[in-house]
Amino acid sequence: MSQETVQFPPDFVWGTATASYQIEGGVHEGGRGPSIWDTFSHTPGKIHSGDTGDTACDHYHRWQEDIGIIDWLGVGAYRLSIAWPRIMPTEMGGVNQAGLDFYGKIIDELNARNIKPVVTLYHWDLPQYLQDKGGWASRDTAFAFQEYARVLAREFAGRVSAWTTLNEPWCSAYLGYAAGVHAPGIQDPQQAMQAVHHFNLAHGLAAIAIREECGADAQISVTLNLHVVRPDDPTNPSSQEAAQQIRLLGNEAFLGPMLEGAYPPELVELTSRDVQWDFVHDGDLALINQPLDVLGVNYYNPTKVRMAPEGAVPERHDGHDPSGKSPWVSADRVEFLALPGEKTEMGWPIDATGLTELLLGLSQRYPDLPLMVTENGMADADPDEVIEGRIDDPRRISYLHDHIAAVHAAIEQGADVRGYFVWSLLDNFEWSYGYTKRFGIVHVNYTTLERTPKTSAHWYRELIQSGGIPA
Repeated sequence: MSQETVQFPPDFVWGTATASYQIEGGVHEGGRGPSIWDTFSHTPGKIHSGDTGDTACDHYHRWQEDIGIIDWLGVGAYRLSIAWPRIMPTEMGGVNQAGLDFYGKIIDELNARNIKPVVTLYHWDLPQYLQDKGGWASRDTAFAFQEYARVLAREFAGRVSAWTTLNEPWCSAYLGYAAGVHAPGIQDPQQAMQAVHHFNLAHGLAAIAIREECGADAQISVTLNLHVVRPDDPTNPSSQEAAQQIRLLGNEAFLGPMLEGAYPPELVELTSRDVQWDFVHDGDLALINQPLDVLGVNYYNPTKVRMAPEGAVPERHDGHDPSGKSPWVSADRVEFLALPGEKTEMGWPIDATGLTELLLGLSQRYPDLPLMVTENGMADADPDEVIEGRIDDPRRISYLHDHIAAVHAAIEQGADVRGYFVWSLLDNFEWSYGYTKRFGIVHVNYTTLERTPKTSAHWYRELIQSGGIPA
């Protein structure tokens, strides 16, 4: 008797995703300039074991092999990011044709294999020359991003399926400028909130430029890592206030301006002790609030919070590198509680119900905006050795099954979810954790750079072929 399956809509998009600095390597090749992650990773003490992205997975030289693996998986779409320093490597403003040609070959090969290229313009690798002039704390960076977006849109018009302006601006702004655990490694709440605003502004300006170059039918998206925040005691006003502070910083700082054209007054009030909000200029919110064709959602885990007692040092099991300051600007008393149950190698709790909760909440709030799960996956302690051509990762299969089932549950309850992208195609450079955390469904031997699909990749391939998962 065949096992019953839960079927997805026939036009549901199955995909996988990567990011330029995490996989490419070739940092000194093809005219590429340095990024903030080159600088940060070469700063002693910033990255586990002193790892850098200088070689990473060497995708720069092995992209054809990697596209072959993507094709073998059978996905309908591949989400890649473009490295800004490959396109505009110096502050002189010139465009590097070799960089455009590199991505053009990838995009054309994907299209030739009927795999839709979903292009992310910014996955954290800001050109270092822009950081030298203030980085995302500077308003000028948003306008530089618009020109970069215009160059890409003009070059790849008609060849890109969907344009994602930014990946997880929460991480770039708060981990990079408040906590200091991501590049550029700054710990300044004022600069962090300036970065939040300038990311929002950059998103809107890029959307305008892409539509000017590609036409009104260009598919525009942004990918946000929205936080599923649960109060420790839903009946306790103090716990509710803790959850609201994190929602304001984690979610409303982006959803408000991007989708509703305003920052919540409560966000300004919360941060006003540490932040002067004079960086918001007249007309900015109209520029930010551009129509979206789809909202990208990244999900890994929920959090549970409460207010710490006065004078106590709050626990911070928030899933982010604890080596730096808190990324939660002005939310000094919010305590992130350790959750029971299984954890990933990142220490993140495994709870797929949060994904259904997130998707349903967004669909109810924005009923006319399609959603796409643009990242979901887990780091696990995979075997290092390939035995008889196999790398078995049963926990990842279980994780993916439960989270894909959670997406289906949201669809069944009315959420307009159009697709799901596994993070990540390849084991890769995991930011401040270096090469110690493996998210890939394809194993990478970092000595030989050999690729081996894990059992999760075979499982995902079979899922795509069948269009569903075991019930």
